[in-house]
This record gives sequence, structure tokens and C-alpha cells, in this order.
Amino acid sequence: MTTADTPVADAARPAASAGDIALAYHARTKHGLKAYARRPQTLDWDLQPDPFRTFEGAPRTTLPLAAEHLATPFAAACRPGGTPARPLDLSGIALLLELSFGLSAWKELGPDRWALRCNPSSGNLHPTEAYVLARGISGLANGLHHYVSRDHVLEQRCTAGPADDGAPVLLVALSSIHWREAWKYGERAFRYCQLDLGHALGAVRYAAGALGWTAACVDGIGDARLAALLGTDRAADFGKAEREDPDLLIAISAGTPSPVVAPETLRDGTGWAGTANVLDRHPLYRWPVINEVSRATEAVAARPANRPAPALPPQIAAADAPSGRLILGWRSAQRFDAKAGMDRDTFYMLMDALLVRPVAPWDVWAFAPRLHPILFVHRVAGLAPGLYALPRDPAALAPLKAALRDDFTWTRPEGCPEHLPLRRLVETDCRGVARTVMCHQAIASDGCFALGMLADFEDAVRADAWRYRQLHWEAGLMGQVLYLEAEAAGFRGTGIGCFFDDDLHRLLGLEGDRFQSLYHFTVGRPLADARILTRPAYPGRSA
Repeated sequence: MTTADTPVADAARPAASAGDIALAYHARTKHGLKAYARRPQTLDWDLQPDPFRTFEGAPRTTLPLAAEHLATPFAAACRPGGTPARPLDLSGIALLLELSFGLSAWKELGPDRWALRCNPSSGNLHPTEAYVLARGISGLANGLHHYVSRDHVLEQRCTAGPADDGAPVLLVALSSIHWREAWKYGERAFRYCQLDLGHALGAVRYAAGALGWTAACVDGIGDARLAALLGTDRAADFGKAEREDPDLLIAISAGTPSPVVAPETLRDGTGWAGTANVLDRHPLYRWPVINEVSRATEAVAARPANRPAPALPPQIAAADAPSGRLILGWRSAQRFDAKAGMDRDTFYMLMDALLVRPVAPWDVWAFAPRLHPILFVHRVAGLAPGLYALPRDPAALAPLKAALRDDFTWTRPEGCPEHLPLRRLVETDCRGVARTVMCHQAIASDGCFALGMLADFEDAVRADAWRYRQLHWEAGLMGQVLYLEAEAAGFRGTGIGCFFDDDLHRLLGLEGDRFQSLYHFTVGRPLADARILTRPAYPGRSA
């Protein structure tokens, strides 16, 4: 057994700022060609932590299953007002949770059995927990409820929550159990938890859209206040169980515009019930640096909206599909057909979906985009293989040109729509480079294209350490868009959290921390493993 150490601050030195702590954590947890970030040296898969949190003793509400039959077209689900709003009642909440956090299937390979969920997760470890704060919802008691995806039930933790002003109120809150990721990935796990939150936020927004609902992050609520609302600060309710970090509060509305919730209207809970289960009874490692960066990046204040009004044509739509079937059916590809290609129009459609517009999921918050894909294009018919860039904010083009190699050409590719800011940097076969940079993984070179999400990073994190989390959420949102848009177009994606950070930066000519890659992704034609069996998500329960 080993224990990862954390540097002890010299008492003679001034205390590090929150931004310095976040930047130091990021540097410390980089993978490189010569060494990976600190992680467990051994794993006992028979002792993997319980993937499902429950609160023993909390009253349960069984939710109906109906997502499979939800026929809302995916394009309509993305567009506010694109489909009539369903009532804000228990059946609607059941659909929202099933589509965003519910199980989509069970998989079996020999003696092994594992669940797939509608929200993607690094290593399928699922650190994200979902809660519902409700008042005035037909069929659901007022108060705070914890969602158990394994059983598709709500556990009532307490009464109260949103103030009673006569109108129904529905809030979804997200928290993270860092140990779920740290058990496998060690110190880099905090990054993966934040990426998962971005995916989860996108999953909620897409699910809400499929019901004709809107969603918006609630700003101005600090983590301490959110912890009190969710009960994650209640030591007696957790005991020796792994603690949860409060992360996000999302207001849901049955219609447009998106709701605005004042944090001061949220009341403390009463009549608490339930005790958290222990997920890992025999932890072998400890990673104190995760707690350190978590404290440093807590949300403490409101942040003004800073997104300029978009001026883009309507999004290029993929071949449409019913939202329920699409969301329940997407999968993270494990292997790609290394000979299969993609047509240019589909590639441009996927790039267009990453641009910020007042559509799902980008309307969930009001931050200007700070992440810009660097693309390794392998097999796109009508498009030269090579390295490309997609500056998602016009203001980012000049800084990116100044920061990247001066021999990049920045050429508009063939047939590129006028509004799409895609540029070719160099024409070359980059399959080997992509595979090497992404931890030698074949999926990076066997797909039609791969990408790294380059963040305008250092200044934002120094100014507000909480932005370290939020930049990863933006990356997760981009990944969620690619997962569903690729699926709708007949392809499949895979998120890649393992990459050699600074080796990619050197390849691009980057110096310093102004720009940092936070997440990688690849899209292609999937190859199925016939040995793996697929079983129903909720056997014995009819939809």
C-alpha cells in the first residue's frame, strides 16, 4: 500500500491563492510520454466501489418508465419552443431523470455485469449524483429527493426546499463523489469528475428539451449554501460513507423563457431521513490533493453573464431521430472501423453543432465559449487529412494564431460553410500523432477524426479559481453534443480523458499556460463486440 503525498506549504511563504492551487493541481496531474499522473499501482476489480449511492431509511417513490416511447424529434428537443411542454408533474420528472441519469442497459461478459447510463462517465464510474428539489409538483411530495438510477426511484431526504409562492418549482442539483474516480485514476480524478458534470448538465438540458422544458444554471448560490440544501454537509447522515461535493443547481421550467431562481428563496430542509451507504469498505489509497483543489475551486459568488448575442444561421441538422430512442441508444464506442470514412457535410454538421447558439445545450448558461477544438482529421471524404482548428469565439482567433506555431497556414477548407470558423493548420497524415498523444489508444487514429479541446485557461482560472471547474464543464458539454449528434448521424463517439498534455502543447508550439487542453474526443464507425450481451435496463418493469 502506498499513500500519495501532498506538498506541505512552507510557513515562511505567503499562502497560495486559490487560482495558484488550481493551476498547480493541473500541472501536477498532467500525463506525459515519460510518466503518468499519480494513480494506484494496483486495482482489485472484485473490490470496486458500489456504483450506486442510496440513503437507507429514506422514503421511496417509484417512478414510471416511458422514455423509450418518447417520440419528440431530436432537432425539436434542441430548439426552445420546438415541442409542446408536458405538464410539470411526477410522470414528467420521471422522464427527465430516466433520459438524463437513468440506466439504458445492462451489459454482460462472462461473469461480469455492469450498467450503462444515459449520462456518460469516465471509466463508467459515475461520480455524479442527482437530486430533485420540488414544491407543488403533482404526485411528488414537497422537498429534497435523491435519484437512484439502479431502481429508477426517488428517495426523499427532507421536506421544504423551494419557497411556496403558489407556482410549481422544480430544481435539479448535481454533486460529485470524487472517490468513485480516484479509486481508479488517482490524482487526475478531480478533472474527470468535472468533465462528467459537463456531460450530466448537457444530459439534463437535452432531456428537458425533449419534454418541451427549459433549463438554466442557478447563479449566485455558493457551494456551502448548496451543501446545506442537499444535506451533503450533514456529517451524521454520512458517517464513514464517502462524502459528496455540491456542484450545480439547475432550474427547470415547463416553457420558455428559462426560469430565474433567486437563491435566497430556497429554504432549509426539515425532517431529514436516510443514511448514506459506504461505497468502498477497503480503500487502499488516499489522494489529499483532490480535497485541496476542491476547496480552492468552490463557488462563492455570483458571476455576471458575459456571452455576446450570437449571430449565426440556424444549426445544420443531422438526420433526425426520436429523442427517447436516441438518448437511450447512444453508446461510447470501444473500437472503430479503421477503414470507414465520413462525408464532408456530416463533419461540418458536427462542427457546427459545437458553436454556441440559443439552443440546447448551450442556452443552459451565459458564458462565452473558451474552448476551441484542435482536430486531427483522418478520413473525411472531400476534406484533406491534417490538423485543423475551430475557434468557437471570433475573439479567440487572433490569440490562437499568436500562440500556435507560426508555420500553420490557417486555410479555409474546401466547401466549408461561410459561418463555420474552421481552419486547416497543416495538411498531413496525423493518425500516428493522434494515437501517440492520446495515450497510444487506437481509437484516436481509427476513427474518422479526433480532437483536443484547447481552453483559454490561465487568465480565467487566476481571476476566479471556480472557473477551473467550469472550463471542464464546458468541455463535457462539448463532448455531450458530439455523442448525441454523432449518434443521430449514424456514427459514434468516445470521450478520451487520457492524453499527454504538454506533448500536445509542444506539438502545437504552445508555451506557458495561456492555453491548455482539457479533454479529447474521437468519432467514427463503431465495431461491436459480439461477446458482450445486452440486457434490459430495468428487467421485470414494463415501460
